Amino acid sequence: MSPGDDRDALQIWAPRAERVELVSGEARHPLGRRPEKPDRSSGLWRLGAPLPPGTRYQIALDGGPPLPDPRSRSQPDGVHGASEIIAPDFAWADAEFSAAGIENAVIYELHLGTFSREGTFASALERLPHLVELGVTHVEIMPVHQFPGACGWGYDGVDLFAPHRAYGTPGELKRLVNTCHARGLAVLLDVVYNHFGPDGNYLTQFAPYFSDAHHTPWGQAVNLDGPYSDEVRSFFCDNALMWLEEYHFDGLRLDAVHALFDHSALHFLEQLAIEVEALGRRRARKLVLIAESDRNDPRLVFPRDRGGYGLDGVWADDLHHALHTVLTGERKGYYGDYGSMQALGRCLEQGYYYQGDYSPSRRRRHGRPPGGAPLFRFVGCLQNHDQVGNRAQGERIAHLTSIERARVGAFLLLTSALTPLLF
Repeated sequence: MSPGDDRDALQIWAPRAERVELVSGEARHPLGRRPEKPDRSSGLWRLGAPLPPGTRYQIALDGGPPLPDPRSRSQPDGVHGASEIIAPDFAWADAEFSAAGIENAVIYELHLGTFSREGTFASALERLPHLVELGVTHVEIMPVHQFPGACGWGYDGVDLFAPHRAYGTPGELKRLVNTCHARGLAVLLDVVYNHFGPDGNYLTQFAPYFSDAHHTPWGQAVNLDGPYSDEVRSFFCDNALMWLEEYHFDGLRLDAVHALFDHSALHFLEQLAIEVEALGRRRARKLVLIAESDRNDPRLVFPRDRGGYGLDGVWADDLHHALHTVLTGERKGYYGDYGSMQALGRCLEQGYYYQGDYSPSRRRRHGRPPGGAPLFRFVGCLQNHDQVGNRAQGERIAHLTSIERARVGAFLLLTSALTPLLF
């Protein structure tokens, strides 16, 4: 599926190509160029008839080597292999499920590869009763879009529409979400829209998905405000809507939104929030968007009539840093900006510690006042995948301090007015 309205037909966006072919086995089938419209970018190509489920195919541009479909729904042979057409139907049984609001949420961040011994969608089902017993209301699944290899954090994905095959099939992911709902658990999905991994990333061969004007710590920034950016923005919005509509996820966690560079009057995050709200109205469901950002900018969660983007929540790393430094005594790097009970108290009372104050590690002022944003919109934690994964030894909080101190940290988190996230 590609930008546009013909969701039952294969479409490819390749504005620079003179010839686009579908390659399936030894057969090659030409795609027809879509008529150009005055209100959108050119370069859409369409296959005349839908392909049956199970069809393996690739896309060739101007006689070049066959490549995976940028919107492939399944990559059974990995990021370099053929794409696969999947059947859309699934026997959902969650019509009566209603997710708890974020103001009442206890979120559990879950890595599919380590949550169970087998590390699959199917094997995760056996561990769900533990989360229910623990008191979790929302399971936040770390990225499951297709990334190279079998094991990883998931933040170097390249096929955003295809569930990672090492975890299981698209149907098995739907079954996992369906079973979570049957047990009363809402399900959030962590998505990465700020960059792509380098291995298996063929997007540049299709269209200008990336920008030379902006750069991220992980490589090229995506093109959200340059020429052809309308279709790039649609690519990501359509991806978000797919997870929410076809897989019944109850919301998304948006990775590192400070690396989504967009100087448009309508910021991509605001556009995404508008489209997700519209889907929620159509489906009579409350869908949530929670952003990770290092800017301490509450405008992410301010309503749009107040000049905000209208997201539902934002990660509050200040609380983690303040808790961590008080409990462990660590002061290296950005931890040197914290370490006092005053910092911890401010985080618990207001969500952010840095609100336009001078940050020694940044050598500049950082953040802005929270402006009355409700504390439940700030997601706090004692540890998360970033804070564990960024350590050379991968230590958890219980490795860095005593069990007694770790329990104090957990108590402060769980009794605070912020939304707690467990990892």
